[in-house]
Amino acid sequence: MKKTKLHLVAAIIWFAVIFYLLTIPGKELPEISWFDKFQVDKLVHIFLFSVLCYLFSYTIKNSSKRHILIIVISTLGLLYGISMEFVQKYFVANRSCDIDDMVADGVGCLLSFFWWHIQFKKESPDGNRGRNQN
Repeated sequence: MKKTKLHLVAAIIWFAVIFYLLTIPGKELPEISWFDKFQVDKLVHIFLFSVLCYLFSYTIKNSSKRHILIIVISTLGLLYGISMEFVQKYFVANRSCDIDDMVADGVGCLLSFFWWHIQFKKESPDGNRGRNQN
């Protein structure tokens, strides 16, 4: 299986893992003190969404429209994070909608966006690094 297809499968699985983790009822989450919970929770959101966007972005790395597609992927990642907060509020017991989590999701998407943007600048559309690869 090509790396691109493998990353697509991994991205879809990661998408499902995020859905599962964000729909765990609040009573089943481990108890942590308020200060620690805030820091850990936000770092988890940043990690989850940066990996999600990274994996989906890898699948388009050889596309001629990758600069536009990376923006689309990052935006969709953010919209997924925002929508999951509303899913938590309305459909998951003992969970709520947290704007700070939405921001953390956005930070994760942005981290992936900037990482890929830097990588895309280093590579030409045909996958070669640098300008002249003769």
